[in-house]
Amino acid sequence: MPTLKNPRHEAFAQALVAGQTADQAYQTAGYKPNRGNATTLKAKQSVKKRVAELLEKAAAKTLVTVDNLTLELEAARLKAMAEDKGASAAVSSVMGKAKLHGLLTDKTQLDLTDPAVQLVQALSGRAIRPKP
Repeated sequence: MPTLKNPRHEAFAQALVAGQTADQAYQTAGYKPNRGNATTLKAKQSVKKRVAELLEKAAAKTLVTVDNLTLELEAARLKAMAEDKGASAAVSSVMGKAKLHGLLTDKTQLDLTDPAVQLVQALSGRAIRPKP
């Protein structure tokens, strides 16, 4: 089901999915507070279908977890190791797992004008010099 034709109804449905009460969602959608109208809109078939669709999409997104990704990377590593010359792919998989778990980070560049960096330099008595 595509987005609802009425933009306020769509905003109402999205606010409901975000966890707002019908009263809150009604106001978020741009309506004046009215508990009865909020309840009526929530019971409308098109809104119910849209809310169900949005919840289904949200549930599908939550299936991608660190654990699932780790399992997939491990399966890829095992497959790569079983193949001739698969070591490169296995290394890539291991590095992906390490990065996913926060064990490996990309290099960062320090801003030497940052007051926090300058404080560390002053406290340590050593200057951090940029590489040429």
